Amino acid sequence: MGVGRIVIVGAGLAGVRTCEELRRAGHDGEIVLVGEEQHLPYDRPPLSKDVVRGETDDVTLKPAEYYEELRVELRLGAAATALDPTARTVTLADGAVLDYDHAVIATGLTPRRIPGLPDLAGVHVLRTLEDAHALRGDLVAGRSALVVGAGFIGCEVAASMRARGLDVVLVEPQPTPLASVLGEQVGALVARLHKDEGVDVRSGVGLASLVGDDRVTGAVLGDGSEVAADLVVVGIGSHPVTGWVEGSGIALAERAAGGGVLADATGRTSDPNVWVVGDVASWQQPEGEHRRVEHWTNVGEQAKVAAHALVTGAAPDAPAQVAYFWSDQYDVKIQALGEPSGTDTVHVVRDDGRKFLAYYERDGALVAVVGGGLAGPVMKMRAKVAGRVPIAEVLTAAGV
Repeated sequence: MGVGRIVIVGAGLAGVRTCEELRRAGHDGEIVLVGEEQHLPYDRPPLSKDVVRGETDDVTLKPAEYYEELRVELRLGAAATALDPTARTVTLADGAVLDYDHAVIATGLTPRRIPGLPDLAGVHVLRTLEDAHALRGDLVAGRSALVVGAGFIGCEVAASMRARGLDVVLVEPQPTPLASVLGEQVGALVARLHKDEGVDVRSGVGLASLVGDDRVTGAVLGDGSEVAADLVVVGIGSHPVTGWVEGSGIALAERAAGGGVLADATGRTSDPNVWVVGDVASWQQPEGEHRRVEHWTNVGEQAKVAAHALVTGAAPDAPAQVAYFWSDQYDVKIQALGEPSGTDTVHVVRDDGRKFLAYYERDGALVAVVGGGLAGPVMKMRAKVAGRVPIAEVLTAAGV
């Protein structure tokens, strides 16, 4: 009898991959893909790099004809505002009510904002194509810029600004950029990269207030120092878009645990006809706890598992995947295999002053590899990361 009509809410990478995987899994029924933005689904990683720098505007994932061939109905330009699992309906901001047999939540993230900041021109966050265009319009050579938050978005934006000739101050409350993700040792190497490119990196300090009347002209930092700023980018992380499902009865993760929509190891939520994939999804991990994973490659893997389980009732047979993510900063691609943590023991095995390679140890085993500008040495460690090889073995092989 099939699984009926499937409504996917969220027309980003997760939504598109889910459409594709549903067809691969054998679903022949209706698929409706709902998106808040008017644009065709597009890729977000280039926004902080190619788009902001003015090198491209076309980041669409697939042309309109592709969705016709895939037999996917696009409902763009109207956000979902409510989910009713009892009636099996999704309500949109334009008043439309969509019936479903199965719904897939793929609404992703929205940028965090600093409460209490005045609404001044020149202050930006970066999540949408419009955000990237607005920021690009402010990138005039010789201007001074303040980037608040040295996570991946903040670091990439700072690099893009330097490429456009701006003077950049990058502030981060943690001891180093990316400290919570990559640890302080590797974070210090990332800070060095930015300093070598002329960025004023200030760690251990955050933003206290902004200065300006209609437009920002500067900022006061948490240590009382003042910086001039013709524009400010706030990149302090994001939180999952779940407000529209609150009150529906769908179980959500606690904010302290990262938030998101709770699901089992196949993406099925507390309602058997509602599924969740992507950055908004708090999936059950092999060790039992629930966790959100905000990496581009993870999206495709979750979409494959969820779609197969939805259509066939069982997860696909597939080898365990090694997590992978990357970040492009200047001419250095920072790549990570596995799941590094700020609490791991880090062994920097190569460092030439710009490029680097680090092994991450947990409980005596290799759990992750992170490299900057060393793609080959990173990727050849995939099997060893997957096998959690004893750290002594890999350090000996590396001559350490």
